[in-house]
Amino acid sequence: PILLTLASASAGASGARPPIALTASPAHVDLAGSGRATVRVKNSGTSRVVLDVRRAGFALDLRGRPRVVGAGEVARSSADWLAFRPRSLVLNPGAAGSVSIVSRVPARAEPGDHDALVLFTTRRRASDGLAVRVRMGVVVVVRAPGTIVRRLRLGGARVTPSGRRRILEVAIANRGNVTESISRSRATVSVHRAGRRLAKVAADPRTFRPGTTGLLQFRYRGPWIGPAIARVRVVSDSGQVLRRAFRVRL
Repeated sequence: PILLTLASASAGASGARPPIALTASPAHVDLAGSGRATVRVKNSGTSRVVLDVRRAGFALDLRGRPRVVGAGEVARSSADWLAFRPRSLVLNPGAAGSVSIVSRVPARAEPGDHDALVLFTTRRRASDGLAVRVRMGVVVVVRAPGTIVRRLRLGGARVTPSGRRRILEVAIANRGNVTESISRSRATVSVHRAGRRLAKVAADPRTFRPGTTGLLQFRYRGPWIGPAIARVRVVSDSGQVLRRAFRVRL
């Protein structure tokens, strides 16, 4: 199996040190136009690892789960703009190494955010006796110069059962040209019936790439109440405020 980590995280947890345990710092790189950044990778495991460094496209599904895609399979990819050195790292247990990432923005690039992944993949070696390869991705966002547009829109809502809970999913479309984030507790829904508020629920945090639509998820654990009014309020990290009321059945 291939484990993909899209953050600064390790393959391996508590207790004895695992054979493979990698961290990347920073786990998210922002570049303003053509620029340069350095990512430091540390091997905290007990095995020597050889890492191949590659680039790939980056996408989020409707519920925000990250996916590795081909550079040409997703809009607004910066994969073709990136170069890096070295193209491989050899890290002994406890050792660290650095990779320099350079972005070169084309002259006619569309303004706003373009993203990609720099992937670090362990090379399988028969002598290790390990069946697991680790693939760790660092998100690189390149902001091309020009007019910045921030435009989030609330779409429809639906309720889906999940065990003994219900999940209210509300669509948000990012019609701007920059990535928008919504932190924990900055998106809430108040559930009302017969003029009385029954519950207030916060959504899971989310990131919305430019030109895409995703779902905010509110996990309702209250009683089954039938028809209700769900009043949604969203404040993005950039300060946009969205409000809308939905008739739902919980």
